[in-house]
Amino acid sequence: MTFNPLEHEGIPLDKQLRNWRELDVAPVDPDDSDPYTRCRIIALNGIEIESIMFSHHFARVCPDMDVKRKLAEVRYIEAQQQKVVNWLLPGAASPLETTIAYEQVAVDLTAWVARMEPDPQLKQAYEFGVLEDFDHLYRYANLYEMIQHRKAEKIVDGLTEVIPGRPTRFHHRHPADNVREPYDKTEADPLSKLHALTIMAAEQQTMNFYMNVGPQYMEPIARQLYQEIGLIEEEHVTHYESLVDPGETWWERLVNHEYNECYLYYSFMQTESDPRVKVIWELHLNMELAHLQAACDLMRVNDGREPEEVVAPELPVPVTFEPNKQYLRELLDTQIDLTTLGAGYVRDAHERFERMQETVMGGEQPPSDAVIDMHTEKFGTDYRHELERS
Repeated sequence: MTFNPLEHEGIPLDKQLRNWRELDVAPVDPDDSDPYTRCRIIALNGIEIESIMFSHHFARVCPDMDVKRKLAEVRYIEAQQQKVVNWLLPGAASPLETTIAYEQVAVDLTAWVARMEPDPQLKQAYEFGVLEDFDHLYRYANLYEMIQHRKAEKIVDGLTEVIPGRPTRFHHRHPADNVREPYDKTEADPLSKLHALTIMAAEQQTMNFYMNVGPQYMEPIARQLYQEIGLIEEEHVTHYESLVDPGETWWERLVNHEYNECYLYYSFMQTESDPRVKVIWELHLNMELAHLQAACDLMRVNDGREPEEVVAPELPVPVTFEPNKQYLRELLDTQIDLTTLGAGYVRDAHERFERMQETVMGGEQPPSDAVIDMHTEKFGTDYRHELERS
């Protein structure tokens, strides 16, 4: 069954405000809930944050007071949505447990997007990045067992493997080599635009989370590992945001953001296993439909264009969290030794990469290697959770 969000008005904007009781949602159970429910929560939180920050940036360059007021009205509702979504996460979970869930999101969401991406250049960008998030999951899992004495498979529940990816030490590249060529807005498949927005938002959320959580740890190795991987997440945001055509107007971007929110809430409604959470996804979808209508009206008035010129007439195949073990193993077999040069990818280290490595490492072992050595010294081996291929 197809679904065209442009044909639905949703809940009127002036009926969307919620009071404190309605915003005070009960969190999911950290021990009994579906790990992919937690992944959906984290992914949608990133989408809401991106929508809010985009609206703020738009407002800062917009001289039209009426437009600024409409953006503010929608943005406040988005902020309420973000609080509800993010507050579904259990307070009983430690920041490190949430971190492992963030990396599970990064691995399985990016892998799914890569599998579905129709543009070979964009597909390669996602395949390149996912092998790095895969390794981050492995490094944090070793830290988790060392300082909290628990195993990461309790969190990922056998859905995602915990094994080495492209070694984190090799993720430190010259900033110029993290900038990719963008898609062409006039030729790109509408699905490609949604993919780029989704992964950019997810990585941006992860970058922000690590830069704030990292210094709250007392253990030196934890502080160091968050600092190292936090810097790599900045690289990833640069990598993914550069995929978006900078020639898109603010109005096009606004419509794309709202359409993408409709897409993801609709997608996650299809597979959500927690009935209480599914009701929230359905409610937010009906709110987002009205936000999309408001964005389309603004584009018609200010850009003189119809939304059908920018977005697809119906939602694509729903985004799905599912195991990607075999796909990731194939990428490990074929792409683990890639690095970047300019906007492209190469297998051999080059002078700019080696100079960056030398400067960042400073002749010392990076935290991402140290955490494995410390775990091995303490337990006799590193921590990994390898599954049967499927």
